[in-house]
Amino acid sequence: MMLEQGLERDRHSRSDTLALVGIAAIVAVAHLLTNGRYGFHRDELQVLSDARHLDWGFVPYPPFTPFVERIALSLFGLSLVGLRLFSVIAQAILVVVAGLMARQLGGGRFAQVTAALSVALSTLLLFEGTEFQYTTFDNLWWVLIAYFVIRLLKTENPRWWLAIGATIGLGFQTKYTMGFYLAGIMGGILLTSARRYLGNGWFWGGMALGFLICAPNLLWQVKHDFISLHFLQHIHARDVGEGRAEGFWRDQVWICANLVATPLWIAGVIGYLRDRRYRMLAWMYLIPLILYAIGKGRGYYLGGAYPMLIAMGAVMGERWVASLSTIPRRAVAAAVFLTGVVAWGLFMSAMILPFASSGRLMKFALENNGDLREEIGWDELVKTVAGIRDSLPPEQQANVGVAVRNYGEQGAIEILGPAYHLPPSISGVNSSWLRGYPTPLSSTLIVMGQSRKEADRLFTDCRWAGHNGNSLGVKNEESEDHLTSSCAGRHGWHGRSSGRNTKGSVKCTSEAKASTKRTALSQCSKRCAT
Repeated sequence: MMLEQGLERDRHSRSDTLALVGIAAIVAVAHLLTNGRYGFHRDELQVLSDARHLDWGFVPYPPFTPFVERIALSLFGLSLVGLRLFSVIAQAILVVVAGLMARQLGGGRFAQVTAALSVALSTLLLFEGTEFQYTTFDNLWWVLIAYFVIRLLKTENPRWWLAIGATIGLGFQTKYTMGFYLAGIMGGILLTSARRYLGNGWFWGGMALGFLICAPNLLWQVKHDFISLHFLQHIHARDVGEGRAEGFWRDQVWICANLVATPLWIAGVIGYLRDRRYRMLAWMYLIPLILYAIGKGRGYYLGGAYPMLIAMGAVMGERWVASLSTIPRRAVAAAVFLTGVVAWGLFMSAMILPFASSGRLMKFALENNGDLREEIGWDELVKTVAGIRDSLPPEQQANVGVAVRNYGEQGAIEILGPAYHLPPSISGVNSSWLRGYPTPLSSTLIVMGQSRKEADRLFTDCRWAGHNGNSLGVKNEESEDHLTSSCAGRHGWHGRSSGRNTKGSVKCTSEAKASTKRTALSQCSKRCAT
């Protein structure tokens, strides 16, 4: 009898898992069918540029995402669908794990499917499958850590600390906001009965493993005077100054989760707080939430915490539905909720996923999604630069350089430029600062993104040569107020145009005195906003 019950549970478990995998597969296929529709996002171009210059750290972020995209470049070349494949896989895993968390919390098939579907159709998660960015993998690490913590608290097997610690290490190698989640984990340990693990060797072994995984990046930061800290300080000040941090509380509902699933994650917070065994997970959400709110973080920073809340909320929702007096009431309640989740998910998908390359659906998406607009026009931009190069006299073409203003332009010239035989871009933005200038130095420059006044200050004999635009007439950062000039290099221009010394050495900052070095690195971080 017990054997038969065990086999029955296994059959149910396998069928439940297949249901979760099916939901993840549907969303993954939707991404695979649409991810090649437009072009690269400017952030993706920066990651691809860094992927070609692998290191243990980069100015804007740790090395994990460029490393993954280096693998994708080797496998798929410049295929948009191929390069975004790892992001799609990450989101699919995240959806399945959300359902598995509901199972571990005692939920049946309805709770598991509800959790997986609500997470799969969350606004932020839908977006993360459309591009390869560090936030994509950062969310996955947050969800995996939550799953491992649930397994730890349920089984009381301290060996789960090894998995938790290793994933924290990967998180720090992906995005530094893992520090806020770590604060939530430590706070959850200290504020609950989980504090008993502080005296356990597996806990300290897990923390040591995490430190070992992220140590190479820490050493890189030490070598570069914590340049990423300067960068993040400046970017945060910019975001606050420009109002990008406004709407934090609104974004928790609108962006981080499916709007219709709001009752689920609110119930999830309450459920964790009431449950002595799993109370640690409530603090893993509340502490980062409070820190971000006080520190004026961006609304989407906390997105990775919502799947664990939705999982608990789905379990509580299943119990509530089961408590209804009649079967028709149960069916109606479940159907109405799931229909709402799907309907909202489809509505947001029309904004986020590039379903169409023309017509009303494309217009709707481009009007409501600034990230999609930033995918338009990069090939045309590079083609325009190549046309300006071809219009120069042969003696100038032989020694022409392309000076860029922002990391999108830098990445476009480096990644898409070789098809037009363009030289490497000249840039002082982000990690390009540390790579120096192409040699030999150019005497004629195609200057992108500079105003005529700024170009005349830095160079000589400048003439207006073109304007960045796109055939679709889409307004984005590159199509507005971005002129392209052809100039002659003033003596010492490479020092003036980027803030580094006129020798233009790749390691010029390391040759300076310590105080000068810190100043130069700070200047580098400030240029990232352009």
